[in-house]
Amino acid sequence: MISTVIMPRFPWLSCSLALTLALTSSAGCVIPPGPATIPASGVSGQPRADMSAPRVKGENPFKDAYWVIDSESNARRTADQWRASRSADAAAMDKIAGQPAAAWMGNWFPQIENAVKTFVWSRTRGGGLPVMILYNLPYRDCGGYSAGGAGSAAGYRKWIDNVAAGTGSKRAVFVLEPDGLPLMTKCLNAEKQTERVAMIRYAVEKLESLPGAAVYIDAGHSAWVPAAEMAPRLKAAGIDLADGFSLNVSNYQATPDLLKYGHQLSALLGGKHFIIDTSRNGNGAVQGVDGNDERAWCNPDGRALGTPPTTNTGDPLCDAYYWLKPPGESDGRCNHGPAAGNWWPDKALEMARNAKW
Repeated sequence: MISTVIMPRFPWLSCSLALTLALTSSAGCVIPPGPATIPASGVSGQPRADMSAPRVKGENPFKDAYWVIDSESNARRTADQWRASRSADAAAMDKIAGQPAAAWMGNWFPQIENAVKTFVWSRTRGGGLPVMILYNLPYRDCGGYSAGGAGSAAGYRKWIDNVAAGTGSKRAVFVLEPDGLPLMTKCLNAEKQTERVAMIRYAVEKLESLPGAAVYIDAGHSAWVPAAEMAPRLKAAGIDLADGFSLNVSNYQATPDLLKYGHQLSALLGGKHFIIDTSRNGNGAVQGVDGNDERAWCNPDGRALGTPPTTNTGDPLCDAYYWLKPPGESDGRCNHGPAAGNWWPDKALEMARNAKW
């Protein structure tokens, strides 16, 4: 099992953005300047891709991309609050605040099309690449800490249609349904498993039909489902149509182990590429504990920030390291943590202090 997230606040849904997209009727909002961006490769002066132009399907969607740094993130707000009285802690928190992270999209948005449209606009207007986690399958997380999701398969397909409408022709990267395939045999009968795979395949087909979209299907991590078992699930879910698969979303597995697992899966999937969530894997997984044990994935102690987001992975099959789970957001009500997705500054500070950079 992996940890998942329900994000409690969305700083990119500011008054000015909402006004621009006619989502509210508030007056007096001023459109702020474009957000700060950094080249995904880490190389200054990198050419900037046109986020409004169609992408070349089959190419790394992160190529020539820029990351957007959220000036109103929980980490940035906390660091600024601590600046005067806790300068060392503020400097540690800056390690998180200075990096990009994905936005999680689920049933907590009553108008998902508007939410996606707003997020995509907030990123692409500054030349950045939007990265979104879609997390809304029925019976999400097997009813665990991040329970919820669409009420039916038909409702899920409609939700995906609205996500696609909100994205339009703009560039965007989607990570589909963390733990959806790895976890399904734990809580779904054969009929429901088939239904879930069909829903994910529908999402792949719909989103990959957009001119600027790239899709990665979640495949769990190196200490969960063996590659020989995961590959058929990915094939049934449409991996042949997707850009690739994602690994370690919201987990703590070490990058070398994930690269090895990624290559094993890729060899079974015709050379498909993958991305790795490095947000919290700087110290790797908890030793001596099975990867499915809650102590391994739910707010474990002693973890650290991993490699900052980059396309310089040193591996031709790994398109990017990215922070898919925002560090400092709880995995759930375990190990003294708040509800899943709630900001936990003490845990964020621990991981920042333990970072090896």
